[in-house]
Amino acid sequence: MSDKIKKALSAAATNPMGQIQTVIERIILYSRYILVVFYMGLAVALAAYAVSFVFEVLHVAQLAFNPPERENGEFSMIMPILELIDGALVSGLIVMVMLSSYENFVGRFGDEALDDSPEWLRRLDPGSLKVKVATALLTISAVKLLQVFMDREQFTDNDIFWKVVIHVVFIASAVFLALLDRISIHQPYRKPHVKSDDKRE
Repeated sequence: MSDKIKKALSAAATNPMGQIQTVIERIILYSRYILVVFYMGLAVALAAYAVSFVFEVLHVAQLAFNPPERENGEFSMIMPILELIDGALVSGLIVMVMLSSYENFVGRFGDEALDDSPEWLRRLDPGSLKVKVATALLTISAVKLLQVFMDREQFTDNDIFWKVVIHVVFIASAVFLALLDRISIHQPYRKPHVKSDDKRE
């Protein structure tokens, strides 16, 4: 039996709780790789959303060449284009959450992967990510609200009121998260107070 094995067995015999704690810590630490399943699921969802986006583009092209007939004779391409913009914003949100969350919670991307990565990837910490997500959701909400105003006849006053309220809530949430992120960045680091009796000479 080698000396390393003897030392490991003796350490386990003398401190079994320490060995149990080490195993628990390793399980908790490596459990972060389970998040990869969620990020891969987002990648699959992004691909499926891209397929549906292509069909939406074809539908917009069809509307451009064959506009539908309406009673008032009016037809605008703004609403279909807003739908495409909404899809682009949602897909960008998926990419941002997927890349930055992997970088923050699972592991760093390799140098070869970083050569083709966005510049903002290494600058997003969890606090900044929350602000970016809130801002993206606010933008999506603004596009949805614009669609409501452009097609106001299809909605009641009560529907419009609650959609405006929801949009205001998104604005307040984004501002609040940005303030919290700024406060946490500028908050000075305080060293823990050490009593004179605990200091070692």
